[in-house]
Amino acid sequence: MASAASDEIDILEKAKRLIAEDYVPSEDEEYMNERQQAYFRMLLIEWKRSIHSAAGQTLQSLADGPIREADLTDRASSETDWGIELRTRDRQRKLVSKIDAALRRLDEGEYGYCEVTGDPIGLRRLIARPVATMTVEAQEAHERREKISRDD
Repeated sequence: MASAASDEIDILEKAKRLIAEDYVPSEDEEYMNERQQAYFRMLLIEWKRSIHSAAGQTLQSLADGPIREADLTDRASSETDWGIELRTRDRQRKLVSKIDAALRRLDEGEYGYCEVTGDPIGLRRLIARPVATMTVEAQEAHERREKISRDD
């Protein structure tokens, strides 16, 4: 089974391929213009749909029946795989709420701007992580403060 992070990236890349319409936001155009907003809206919606589809496949597999390996080692391995799969789906459930929040920010005209500084997050960062809420600098400062708090 794929790791949670690579599974998340795979689903995002699939969503990008599905909406590819010969347009990718560019630094040469006005930041967060209507076309860019439409692109990110489609990307977020497709990403969410892909996550729901993957979750449906997991539920179907669970509904198909319990693990019935005769060998205890095989059964333990299968149960471990299912545990990983369920943790991945839980992580994706949390991601769906971030996607919904990003869609709300799009509706409110706040998408693409840092929630801390108000500066543009940047197209490259948003293309890589469409649910980003902070600039790279603000995110790094946040993570440093978090680390210092944990170390205390």
